[in-house]
Amino acid sequence: MTQHALLGASSSHIWGACPPSARLGEHEENKSSIYAKEGTFAHNLSELKILSHLGEISKADFNKKLKVMKQNEFYTKELEMYVDVYVDFAIEKINEHKAGMVFVEKRVDYSCICKEGFGTCDLLILDKDTIEVVDLKFGKGLKVDARDNSQLKLYAIGAVDNFNFIFEAKKVRMTIVQPRLDNISTDEIEVEDLLNWGEKEVKPKADLAYEGKGEFSPGEHCRFCRAKNRCRARAEENMKLAKLDFKAAPLLTDLEVVMVLEQIDELVKWAKDVEKYAYKEAVNNEKEWPGFKLVEGRRTRRYSSEEQVAKRLLQAGYEEEKIFSKSLLSLTKLEKELGKKDFEEIIGSLIERPPGKLKLVKDDDKRIEVSSSAEIDFKN
Repeated sequence: MTQHALLGASSSHIWGACPPSARLGEHEENKSSIYAKEGTFAHNLSELKILSHLGEISKADFNKKLKVMKQNEFYTKELEMYVDVYVDFAIEKINEHKAGMVFVEKRVDYSCICKEGFGTCDLLILDKDTIEVVDLKFGKGLKVDARDNSQLKLYAIGAVDNFNFIFEAKKVRMTIVQPRLDNISTDEIEVEDLLNWGEKEVKPKADLAYEGKGEFSPGEHCRFCRAKNRCRARAEENMKLAKLDFKAAPLLTDLEVVMVLEQIDELVKWAKDVEKYAYKEAVNNEKEWPGFKLVEGRRTRRYSSEEQVAKRLLQAGYEEEKIFSKSLLSLTKLEKELGKKDFEEIIGSLIERPPGKLKLVKDDDKRIEVSSSAEIDFKN
């Protein structure tokens, strides 16, 4: 199982902005998403290729392991193409520092400024003049800038603290590679300035975060926080909007309208996060929320077997042009084409209505309450 530091480098933008959030979310569930699993696979594939280039594994072992990886559910030729973009960049960096020491997926310890702080650097190169820190980000969401990036700077501090006694490099070059977004971003910093940043700006916040102290500070960083669903500070910040006197739009001042416009995106995100948390608790843990209940959503008809439907209709004498477009007509169109009587007589037994998705609604909703433990397909 992969270890994660309380004061992880990848979450430093969260606890750096809101120190007490580190302990607040410490015991919150942190399920790995399918995107994170795909990213882990991409990192593993890139590591294999770089180690092969470095001669640290034999060609036979490389081919054997690559063959296994190509059977993985996340492998595609497109994914490998993007991985090769990163690998080619990594090899260029390695060739630039032929006299340097190269580490792939290297754990670095920056506990000198963050208690128990550590992280894994995708590519670390130590040379007499420069330390290279390279981070692969395989997502295709937002572009990430290497400039003043706290994650990379913490990796760099760890590299300096752990290894710089060998070469005594004077500067650090930090790069983020996002192949799926065609983004390669680089920043440089003098080692002296880096260490000053760590001591003066990071350490005080890290000490507070480790102790679970400091001021809560809701903001854009909340979207990545484990405690975002139940954080009181975030709730209070968003509930400020509800305190406005919404009698009629013309009665709001221009300043109040601007306040709503500026906060509405975050308000909606927060409300959705709370709703998602309440729903999961009700479905998975049979949590009962006062004034709310679980009901089954609208059931939608679907063919149990398109092949059997087509077979019966053709046997009943209907021409293909009448029941097919590029595929079998939709239920509504086919019912209209055949008429309700023939529709029901010929293929009625092949129509099913799977249970609708559960919804958490107020008690006065007219729909019948259902149990979260009922044998219903609750796929999200």
